[in-house]
Amino acid sequence: MIDPQERWRAYGEKPDYLGLLTFSGVPYTQDPAELAGADAAIVGAPFDDLVSDRPGTRFAPRSIRAASCPPGPHLEAGVDAFADLRVVDYGDAPVVPAQPEVAHAAIEATVGEVLRAGALPVILGGDHSITEPCLRAVSAVHGPVGLLHFDTHTDTGEEVFGATLSHGTLMRRVVEAGNVAPRRYVQIGLRGYWPGEKEFGWQAEQGITSLFAHDVMHRGIGAVVEEALAAVGDGPVYMSVDVDVLDPAFAPGTGTPEPGGLTSRELLWAVRTLASRVELVGADVVEVLPTLVGSADITSLVADRVVREALTGVAVRRRAAVGA
Repeated sequence: MIDPQERWRAYGEKPDYLGLLTFSGVPYTQDPAELAGADAAIVGAPFDDLVSDRPGTRFAPRSIRAASCPPGPHLEAGVDAFADLRVVDYGDAPVVPAQPEVAHAAIEATVGEVLRAGALPVILGGDHSITEPCLRAVSAVHGPVGLLHFDTHTDTGEEVFGATLSHGTLMRRVVEAGNVAPRRYVQIGLRGYWPGEKEFGWQAEQGITSLFAHDVMHRGIGAVVEEALAAVGDGPVYMSVDVDVLDPAFAPGTGTPEPGGLTSRELLWAVRTLASRVELVGADVVEVLPTLVGSADITSLVADRVVREALTGVAVRRRAAVGA
């Protein structure tokens, strides 16, 4: 007779609705000592105090974990990232509501612990402002990094509604702080009606590469990915995925939706391909808003898959490096 408890212990084989809520059921720890030997660590950043429209992304890390399914082989790549990599769930950064500087410092410190252990931090936001402390932590270890940024918006404003600390200003701030090498910074999926001439003029001065949703439509996602790879070049790279890069048909649960975006198929393929071909030193998925009625499962599910595709790409790259 099958002993299900024994199978859980031996193989981690259980339905995704059972057990402690961790990403894909991976082991949970908040002890830095237990990060030793981990290849990647999932970190929650449940913070949304700096949004300019609809709040609620503080609930996303829990929702993304709940949407995650058990590990298994990627049917296109032929790799099970969770078998090739040791992945742990490092819980949530101890953010403090209504104190953004304190919350950002907590996120930076938590991501820093993962990096010091030699693991790849994969962060579940949160609004997009959480990428700023993540990049501070990453650049403290690796120096100015390349950046692959999927988004509807550039997030390079000097201010948003008068606020200089915002989910719409972070990318300008990390460039000006020297956390990101601007000539190795690529934006993918831009569309809509913001920002304007001033922001794009500043970006041109910095040498930032902007690739639009219409580029994906006319040229195809493959050509856009190749241009992104050429621009980001060699060296350490951080990847940030704002789910509003997707058309709202594929990600309705986000604070600033914009029609006309990428499909989930295009995004997931691009994330995996890029992660397999760059030196990825950190990644995040942000702006999932699971509190909108009817949207939680769709958007949280695609965010889960973004993480899985990134980890699959890392596993593919590692296999290629060892000739497996």
